[in-house]
Amino acid sequence: MKTKSKRYKKEAQAVGKTPVSIAEAVDTMKSFTVVKFDQMIECVLLLGIDPKQADQLIRGSLSLPHGMGKQKRVIAFCDDSDVEAAKKAGAIEAGSEELVKKITNGWTDFDVAVASPRVMGKVGKLGRILGPLGKMPSPKNGTVTDDVLTAVAEFAAGKIEYRNDPGGNVHAVVGKQSFDKQKLVENVEAFVSHIKKVKPAAAKGAYIKKACLAATMSPGVLVNV
Repeated sequence: MKTKSKRYKKEAQAVGKTPVSIAEAVDTMKSFTVVKFDQMIECVLLLGIDPKQADQLIRGSLSLPHGMGKQKRVIAFCDDSDVEAAKKAGAIEAGSEELVKKITNGWTDFDVAVASPRVMGKVGKLGRILGPLGKMPSPKNGTVTDDVLTAVAEFAAGKIEYRNDPGGNVHAVVGKQSFDKQKLVENVEAFVSHIKKVKPAAAKGAYIKKACLAATMSPGVLVNV
């Protein structure tokens, strides 16, 4: 079993159990010791949904006001006539049959797959490979679209995807520890506001039960949203 470092334990002791404002939580995140890399800051929300009910699932995508500090590797399933344009928009690979074959043979070194509805008939066979990895294109999160070029550009620039887990949690990277405080605050506010807007009509009672910010190697801080 892994044990927490002395640094982590010390920081955890300094974090209270009472939710604080987003600005205060960001201050705490930025006060944590800077480790050997720029920690990613994640916002985690525990939602009052029933993940077993299809009409209460939360899934989608959004562009944060200040990005998330990480360039995504995007591929595009598209017509051959759009391959060069997709690559110019930011796709590391683009195409249809050849790209499907490449993935079938084991290549999955990318973060997001965008697809045109016209080629989904060919892409559908990749569900057993990309589905478990969370990389299968879907209309629900904006990765199946008629405007492939715009989608490629947005996701390559840092547009985030989100989906609830079996426990009803939804989370997303909202920036890095090195981000300016106000940019982090605005990114968190944008994510929380968006999740509130997509509340399922079937969800009853308290919608956001708990919220926190957490860094890659630092303790989480409860947030009042």
